[in-house]
Formats: sequence, C-alpha cells, structure tokens
Amino acid sequence: MESHEKPVIRSTTVLGVLKNGKAALGSDGQMTLGNTVIKQSTKKIRRLRNAELISGFAGATADAVTLLDRFEEKLQACGGKLERAAVDLARDWRTDKYLRRLEAMLAVVSTEKALIISGTGDVIEPEDGIVAIGSGSMFALAAARSLLKHTELEASEIVRESLNVAADICIYTNAHIVLEEL
Repeated sequence: MESHEKPVIRSTTVLGVLKNGKAALGSDGQMTLGNTVIKQSTKKIRRLRNAELISGFAGATADAVTLLDRFEEKLQACGGKLERAAVDLARDWRTDKYLRRLEAMLAVVSTEKALIISGTGDVIEPEDGIVAIGSGSMFALAAARSLLKHTELEASEIVRESLNVAADICIYTNAHIVLEEL
C-alpha cells in the first residue's frame, strides 16, 4: 500500500538563556526528512536588528525564514521594540490566511528578554529567561534549568552543554552546535 502523506520534516533544537546581562542562543545543525538525516550543519539562528537580537527557528525552513523576514519588518515598524513586534507578528500569523499555514516557531533573545513566538498567537516570556523550541527542546530546557540553578556557568556555556544533552537523547538533534551571544 502506497502512502501519499507528506514526509514529516523534523529538525532542530533551539535554546536561549539569559544570565548576568548576557544572552546566548544556540541550535543544533541536523535536518531530517522522515527517518533520514538530510543535512548535518543547517544554520537555524541569525542576528537581527544590527546584532541587538538573536533569533532561532524550528519547523519548516522556508516557513521559518518567511516568518523571520516578517519579524524583521515588524521590528523596523515598531522602532525595535521586541515585545511589540512579537505581538504584532503573532497576531498576523494567527489571522492572515497565508501566514497561518506556516509551520514553524521562533525563539528570540535580547540581553533583557527571551521570547517564544508561535503560530497559535502565543508570545511567551518564560520566567526563568530560558527559551526552547523544536524536537529536543524539552531535553535542552531541563538541562538548562538545572545548570542555571546549580552551576556558575555563563549563558553560552549553559546553552552549549544543554544542547549536547539534547543531542545525546533526541534522535532529531545532533551535536553540530551553532551558538551566538550578546
């Protein structure tokens, strides 16, 4: 029996941490199509707004890049106000006929804020300053919370170690880590 279902694209663990006035956001590099790894070194994070922000995505790459472009437009229109731009994007994402079909999530960090933006209209600012999205996000989140609470590691070190923990557990996450810091 032949299946006509689209292959599920799973990929990514993106993790961001705020600590001591610094922000770090990192991701793994693996992209899979169904049960096959098709790329080991995909770049899923980028700097925005003259390097004042770092954003990462999980989900379909074309959808995520479209959303990142829209988010940059919103940042420009809102004079760089992160929360306002995130709310405007989430609203458009949820209500726009074209955008609401996009399958992705965004994580955005500045030195002061960490946000998750979803297509369901959510803009989430975690209380602990840790954002995590993607297939291995809950593994990385658990590791980051523990490291933040019980170590003196810097934000970038927490992100790197937590992504490595996720890579050891999640089959859709690898240890080819890309990390940016503010």
